[in-house]
Amino acid sequence: MQFVPVKTEQQQAVLMLMGIRQQLITRRTQLSNAIRGYAAEFGLIAAKGLVKVEPLLAQIARDENLPVLAREMFTLQGRDYARLQVELKAVEVRLMAWHRANADSRRLAKIPGIGPIGATALVMKTPDPCLFPSGRHFAAWIGLTPKDHSTAGKTRIGKITRAGDEMLRSVLVAGATAVIQQAKHNRGRPSPWLLALLKRKSPKLAAVALANKIARIAWKLLTTGENYDGARMPVASALAA
Repeated sequence: MQFVPVKTEQQQAVLMLMGIRQQLITRRTQLSNAIRGYAAEFGLIAAKGLVKVEPLLAQIARDENLPVLAREMFTLQGRDYARLQVELKAVEVRLMAWHRANADSRRLAKIPGIGPIGATALVMKTPDPCLFPSGRHFAAWIGLTPKDHSTAGKTRIGKITRAGDEMLRSVLVAGATAVIQQAKHNRGRPSPWLLALLKRKSPKLAAVALANKIARIAWKLLTTGENYDGARMPVASALAA
């Protein structure tokens, strides 16, 4: 039986900081959708995206045709939205400070598809990486491997297991999706493996496969203490398997 090491109080504090960040993002999304929905009821349509919320609130404030009560409610929502933005920025500043002070987090952030938030999450949420025999086991722990429904000698591979930590999985898949978008627009330096994968698979399936690969590389860096080298990516991925 393998036991997970007990986290320190400092680690728990950083995990709490990450949880609060996610809560603030959820509340900001809910509030922005509510503002856009209420505005649409008055014929004020705004495109999707957080950058469109503040211009919409400014437009509402200038529109004297709206009822006074409606404008007061929009003003209240605007104050809540601005407060959430300030609180979220303060939390992210604290997370960035922790990221810069941690050597493992800085090294992981050099992997394409992993940013400071993803690197911090991997370092804080992952138990001792040496507990995993290989990068394949690490990716399976996150839930980035397909379910096996094989029977009677027939191999049937289903969707990913979705086991493990949901935040780690979503961060890695989102990062992989960003890398694929860059590759589709001929930006960056996508690996030949990724270009060949995109010719065979849909972008969503390719994102999960790339996230699996990123997880294996992250495990390799955490266990060996090496730095990421893009020229050695295929070799590092093979070793992590």
